[in-house]
Amino acid sequence: MKPSTSRMLNRVKSVYMYINERGTVTTDQLVDEFGMTQRTVQRDLNVLVYNDLVESPSRGRWTTTEKKVKLTS
Repeated sequence: MKPSTSRMLNRVKSVYMYINERGTVTTDQLVDEFGMTQRTVQRDLNVLVYNDLVESPSRGRWTTTEKKVKLTS
């Protein structure tokens, strides 16, 4: 796996865990927490939405779905 791919997967996992721990977060909170651009956060959220791991109950707010996830290091 390319280092850039590994870095992206770790970032997406971190975003998922952050949302899961807090229940509901805004896109702006993710930008502030991870120091990423709005576009990078949106790209990571798109990966999580595609895999049915997060959803947006209202515009700009994110929460995890009921899908079971096994997190590994």
